[in-house]
Amino acid sequence: MSTPHNSAPDGAFAKTVLMPGDPLRAKFIAENFLENPELVTSVRNVYGYTGTYKGHRVSVMASGMGMPSIGIYSHELYAFYGVENIIRIGSAGSYNPDLNVMDVFLGSSAYSESSYAYVHNRVEDKELFPSKELNKVIEDTAERLGIKLTTGIIHSSDVFYGGEKGEKWQDLRERTGVDCVEMESFALFHNANVLGKRAACILTISDSFISKVELSAEDRQNSFRTMMTLALESAIALD
Repeated sequence: MSTPHNSAPDGAFAKTVLMPGDPLRAKFIAENFLENPELVTSVRNVYGYTGTYKGHRVSVMASGMGMPSIGIYSHELYAFYGVENIIRIGSAGSYNPDLNVMDVFLGSSAYSESSYAYVHNRVEDKELFPSKELNKVIEDTAERLGIKLTTGIIHSSDVFYGGEKGEKWQDLRERTGVDCVEMESFALFHNANVLGKRAACILTISDSFISKVELSAEDRQNSFRTMMTLALESAIALD
């Protein structure tokens, strides 16, 4: 099987795929965490690798930025490549004064103004949910590893640069209770729900709307080791 976006052959992906946004983060994970990683697709420089972690087969593939991009890649992994679990591992901006840069966050739901779910399958819900089972595995793994894990609501947005007439993040937080913002989880959760698969979203806080502290692009690419380890340990706990 190959698609216009993925040149991997049948069987190239493990049942569980870690999905960062950045292709270079996927490359970093493969080269620094996986044993015998094999590059199975590189169409449009969106890298996908399969290898083993502590003897368990695991894949990692980039999603690109935004819901249309992760919507394509996650759909194809689920529908065409037999993938059962996708754990998004991304970065987010904090709306919460108690959520600081480098904290690790697990989405209990994703709120979005996006029309992605409606256009795809006439789903009108503005809040979508990950797999309870997969989140429980991640929470148990974090406890076992002694990793502090904050759980809450993700604001999954289509817009990075807001316009003057758009809703301010402070008002959105007060209205919905969202804790942080990124741009992919809503579409990932929708695809998993529609296709009967499992999805979760682990985020590392890369910047704060409150403190104005932010990480560099290089730090975002290379320094999220705690999140990466949590995702990998959770992936092998699924076997």
